[in-house]
Amino acid sequence: MICNELISLIWLAGGIHAAIVLANIPLPRKLEVKRNLSSVPDFLRQVFYVHWVYIVLIVALFAVLCFAFAPELAGGSALGRFLSGFIAGFWLLRLVLQWFFYDRELRRQIPWMDGAYGVALVTLIGIFGLAAVHAWK
Repeated sequence: MICNELISLIWLAGGIHAAIVLANIPLPRKLEVKRNLSSVPDFLRQVFYVHWVYIVLIVALFAVLCFAFAPELAGGSALGRFLSGFIAGFWLLRLVLQWFFYDRELRRQIPWMDGAYGVALVTLIGIFGLAAVHAWK
């Protein structure tokens, strides 16, 4: 049985994904990416930009999935539960990287952004983790 509250949470997750996509618009300027990559060989700079765009596209896809297929992601199908589990794992790995790999000094320079992003990731992990196991209760 699909829970309407869980569907609403998945729509919320779609909004969080959309906000992450939108946050990536001013982020290159804020991080001074052009200046910081100026000494990097052209090929590596191109790889960096292509990967950045692809990751943003994947996050946009997650938003579309949340809005278009919320009942399935909420446990309405095995594929939906699998995708929910994958998305939870995707964001869990990202959170671990945020806390233990990224430059702590940079994170301290923008504490409100680091904190908001951490809250967003924990929320996404919780919503999709719950959705992945919902039908198994």
